[in-house]
Amino acid sequence: MTRKSIMKPMLLAALLTTSTVGLSGCGYNNLQAQDEQVTASWSEVVNQYQRRSDLVPNLVKVVQQYAEQEQEVFTQVAEARSRAGGITVTPEVLNDPEAMERYAAAQEQMTGALSRLMAVSERYPDLKSDALFQDLQAQLEGTENRIAVARNRYIQEVQGYNTTVRQFPTNITAKVFGMDTKPNFSVANEEAISTAPSVDFGDSTEKSAE
Repeated sequence: MTRKSIMKPMLLAALLTTSTVGLSGCGYNNLQAQDEQVTASWSEVVNQYQRRSDLVPNLVKVVQQYAEQEQEVFTQVAEARSRAGGITVTPEVLNDPEAMERYAAAQEQMTGALSRLMAVSERYPDLKSDALFQDLQAQLEGTENRIAVARNRYIQEVQGYNTTVRQFPTNITAKVFGMDTKPNFSVANEEAISTAPSVDFGDSTEKSAE
């Protein structure tokens, strides 16, 4: 083996080592790790919203058994569920502010429709005492809490990623590799970030007082 043939692998190894150190030093690896974490957090948000969507048919079915005349509410729930389910939630949505806004708006409409559906129970004592309805109500409350946790985690991950993308010198690396800031859920205030969406189950005391 000649000296020249020995030097080539050594030179290649040195270049690879230098490149790896350089990418690490300029924040590339950190950007990639944060990007993956954002994607994973987004998947959890989608999973929890899907969990809620899967509860809807059973909820509507049990409510209809006691409140057939509430057709307007049932229609609103069906339309909201259809809108939310009709939005593609691939990872590409994370880089599209308009798509993110549409998705968030559809889910908020679903929250409002479910609130109206659950409020119906206050007018039907037999429905409120139905064991299946009580179980579904508990599942919905738990799911809303999981959604709040997942959204909060996603918001924090995006904030961290966007900060890294904007800061020097990682902003240079981000620009070179085409890594832009990501859109986030818009919230009115910090309290809204950490609080589960409100699902109005009604107040039997106030209803009876009326």
